[in-house]
Amino acid sequence: MLAGFSQGGAIALHTGLRYPQKLAGIMALSTYLPSADSLHREGTPENKSTPIFMAHGVFDPVIPLVMGAGSMTFMTGLGYAVEWKQYPMQHSVCAQEVADIGTWLRKVLKA
Repeated sequence: MLAGFSQGGAIALHTGLRYPQKLAGIMALSTYLPSADSLHREGTPENKSTPIFMAHGVFDPVIPLVMGAGSMTFMTGLGYAVEWKQYPMQHSVCAQEVADIGTWLRKVLKA
């Protein structure tokens, strides 16, 4: 399992999708996918079906929603399984997001 917030989320996505061993999941909060243009070449088959949880604040002034949502759309277009959530918050974490993370973790780690 890889997880991160903001820059840490970008690292989790970049590294996890290219990692040569199967991961249980990737959680990326308030972030985006860096180096998206090379993912189709560098993404590993081991993590093509890895569950991905992405969440973003609608009012995020640090990493605008369009960057996170655009990354989600890009990855979905390549066949990655992304669960996307957005919340009425800025560049932070809210109680509903924590609850949704718990639900996702229980589902992913149970499998």
